[in-house]
Amino acid sequence: MFEDLERYKWLDFYARQTVEGFIAGLHRSPFHGFSVEFAEHRQYSPGESTRNIDWKLYGRTDRLYVKSFEEETNLRCQLVIDHSGSMLLPAEGQGNRQHPNKLTFACYAAAVLTELLVRQRDAFGLSLLSEGIDLQTDCRSSRAFQQYLLQLLEAELRRDVTDAGKGTDITEALHLTAERLHRRSMVVIFTDALVKPADHDPLMDALRHLRHCKHEVLLFHTLHYGQEIDFAFANRPTEFIDLESGRRLKVQPAEVAEQYRERMRKQTADLKRHAIQYRIDYQPVDVGLGMDQILMPFLLKRGRQR
Repeated sequence: MFEDLERYKWLDFYARQTVEGFIAGLHRSPFHGFSVEFAEHRQYSPGESTRNIDWKLYGRTDRLYVKSFEEETNLRCQLVIDHSGSMLLPAEGQGNRQHPNKLTFACYAAAVLTELLVRQRDAFGLSLLSEGIDLQTDCRSSRAFQQYLLQLLEAELRRDVTDAGKGTDITEALHLTAERLHRRSMVVIFTDALVKPADHDPLMDALRHLRHCKHEVLLFHTLHYGQEIDFAFANRPTEFIDLESGRRLKVQPAEVAEQYRERMRKQTADLKRHAIQYRIDYQPVDVGLGMDQILMPFLLKRGRQR
């Protein structure tokens, strides 16, 4: 499902703040030196240091290979995906790259970032959140580990939208994520941030917790603007189904549209304002635009602003 990742190979994914790493390269690091835990061989690239060339392997194969190490990385990036039921909206976008739903966008975007990171020899891990932390991997930088994560993401793309059933307690899950990441890292979060009004301030506290732990936070606020911001539904009796609780509600869209839009505008504006206040890189995402109109411009813009 991720055969087209090569089209992004010429791009880079930069950290904007100091990260804890081990080699000179794309990102600023407060440390020097690297781990001695061997991970794999990779082909030598002309122009890089010859310090880690495996000369014994060269003698056997007549090719230059470099030893890479498990912790040899400039950047540790944790990719955090909210895979609660609400991320499966719209249902017809599940697994559709051209017209994705929120979860499909998050999975494809995460897959692209793993491709950029593995090419930069940066480490990456994956977290899946709903009512808690359903999965959290360590950070590694090998191709084999990338393939493992791609398999996990493909499983998410195959989820049946009629069997969503995952609730949301992303606030507590983010607090746990902040506590479990013991090194200063970049944390990339994909979420629609759809919480009850009473849970809005606790969500802001959870994001602030990540920043307090000195992580760089990149928040993709992932929504379908046509349905979730503009509330663009035909003015006829419509049944709405909560993808997390299964609750059903039949209403006339025109009767609730104005109140709904105002609440969504306020919630979105508050999230953006707090993100700027906490120095979080806030990226609004309208999945209705499709992958290419969102991800490519974002990566190009981030590269120029480095």
